[in-house]
Amino acid sequence: MERGLKPVGSALQRSGVKADQLTFLGLALSAATAVAVGAGHLLLGLFLLIGAGATDLLDGAVAKGSGTASARGAFYDSVTDRVSDALILGGVAWYLAGWRGGRWPVLALAVLAVSMLVSYERAKAESLGFHASGGLMERAERMIALGVGFAFRVVLVPVLWVMLALTTVTALYRFVSVWQQASAPRVPRPERRWSRRRTPRSLHAERSRAERPWRTWRERARTRP
Repeated sequence: MERGLKPVGSALQRSGVKADQLTFLGLALSAATAVAVGAGHLLLGLFLLIGAGATDLLDGAVAKGSGTASARGAFYDSVTDRVSDALILGGVAWYLAGWRGGRWPVLALAVLAVSMLVSYERAKAESLGFHASGGLMERAERMIALGVGFAFRVVLVPVLWVMLALTTVTALYRFVSVWQQASAPRVPRPERRWSRRRTPRSLHAERSRAERPWRTWRERARTRP
């Protein structure tokens, strides 16, 4: 998908659109999705969710197409993704509180908690020099599953249960993967030893000292204070 979207990103960049602008637009659409879903307008929330997902794909394409990809942009994108997840699942919890009542909103909050754990495991592992990616339910899969729940209101609660189960499996998978990487013996790096560059003149002096040690001793005696 990134290869296919690269020409689109380049075209948007030539038209004056910046990656940070798309990232902010995606955050605004996520907030609108939360409000629409919380108010009970699930179909409207579905279209807004699709728009938020599209901007999430395009901001990276614009950054790569324009050659402006940076650590600052990656950090900004990652933080806004977490805020967007919290907003959307918070809107789902708000909707469940009015539709089902009882303790059903806790289900959406449980999905949110495990989703944050998955993201934290990857960030922490990468900061320690390990890899923690993959799994059955990453962010893209969670957004697709929520879209199905928004399109068919009857299956929203079962979809949340499936999301909770698969996201938990993903969190366990990443934990085990990093645990194995951290437990494996790490090959120590060879120590860097100080080495003096040997020039032809220095080699000649060393050879002379080796052949005539008495002259070297006399030279040292002369130069001694």
